[in-house]
Amino acid sequence: MPFAQGAFGKLYKGTYNGMEVAIKLLERPEADPEKAQLLEQQFVQEVMMLATLRHPNIVKFIGACRKPMVWCIVTEYAKGGSLKHFLSKRQNRSVPLKLAVKQALDVARGMAYVHGLGFIHRDLKSDNLLISGDKSIKIADFGVARIEVKTEGMTPETGTYRWMAPEMIQHRPYNQKVDVYSFGIVLWELVTGSVPFANMTAVQAAFAVVNKGVRPQIPPDCLPALGAIMTRCWDTNPEVRPPFTEVVRMLEQVEMEVLTTVRRARFRCCIAQPKTRD
Repeated sequence: MPFAQGAFGKLYKGTYNGMEVAIKLLERPEADPEKAQLLEQQFVQEVMMLATLRHPNIVKFIGACRKPMVWCIVTEYAKGGSLKHFLSKRQNRSVPLKLAVKQALDVARGMAYVHGLGFIHRDLKSDNLLISGDKSIKIADFGVARIEVKTEGMTPETGTYRWMAPEMIQHRPYNQKVDVYSFGIVLWELVTGSVPFANMTAVQAAFAVVNKGVRPQIPPDCLPALGAIMTRCWDTNPEVRPPFTEVVRMLEQVEMEVLTTVRRARFRCCIAQPKTRD
């Protein structure tokens, strides 16, 4: 039985050389030549990208095969499932701050690497972020990613509205900063544990983002530095959005701040409750 299913295929769990792997099976729609051509294009594209990418925060490519009717892509298996699944199991409870910042850093570091190679992911969202056994994040699903060249012709059909930058929704030319916008929404998900624009349909969310400048509401108890990163990342103007290299630096500062606060709290606890001798 597949453990996940999408528009173009199904994901299965398997073993290869004694290790657990994820197998994405794509069925070529022979009755629809146009769709078959699109699928082939996405298959080749994903294989080429995954074979190029080597980073601890990007799902590891193991192999691929293309035979009549069925094609497959084999990658490492993430035991924790998707970040979206992890958050939904928590039932709108926020992720512990230390873990949320660590996982946000994982995504930012992986995306800094992807952008450094000139690629755009285009569909960055909690569904496409996988959690491995040590709770680190692996970026997955590069089937809709594009090399950052000739961005004029890119269209947003493959993205998801709740995470999608305004320029993508409007079919305007765009660049790598669309991924930064999406990251801002993912960071909000980690901080709140909630679904973005949960009270709207995806289309209503897209309309609100583009025409009313609506963004998810940052909770009042959110760490100010994290709120500031979200606000910059999802700014309407792509030029205002920071590159991922800067996002990494900002999150590293937040991580230090969080660790320092935790140490101080532990120290105060030890002073308040000194050990007693028997």
